[in-house]
Amino acid sequence: MKFLWNPDQIGPFFLKKEFKDTIKKCNNMSMPDSNHVSWKHLKVVIKDNRYLLNIVNIANVYINLGFWLSYFKTLSLIIILKPNKIAYDSLKIFWPIIFLNTLGKLIKKVIGDRLQNQSIASKFIYLNQLGKLKQCSTTDVGIFLIYSE
Repeated sequence: MKFLWNPDQIGPFFLKKEFKDTIKKCNNMSMPDSNHVSWKHLKVVIKDNRYLLNIVNIANVYINLGFWLSYFKTLSLIIILKPNKIAYDSLKIFWPIIFLNTLGKLIKKVIGDRLQNQSIASKFIYLNQLGKLKQCSTTDVGIFLIYSE
């Protein structure tokens, strides 16, 4: 399926580079989703430019329509008991593991990266709010503390 885009109607596009940069940071050792697709699989798939373009087109359509398919919202839940516990009558002794759709997670990560980069570039976030932001490592925090008034 080929999509024809009109930039005047749909606004900002996601770029193939954004998906490539985002997926590089994903751990190949993490568990696959309920469809048995892992980050390792997606990294192989997006090496083919046709498949990468389809993924980018899916993200662009969802963002511009403001709609997220229920396919990406479904999850699988596995509960693992913590070892060496005498009684299993408390919720604190269970490890819930949730498997979300890997392609959906990739699209959400790209959206999150874009929002974070744009909010940093536009100085939307107050300088003291540095937790879990890109370009805000502990070195950056130290420099900020040293040179701030």
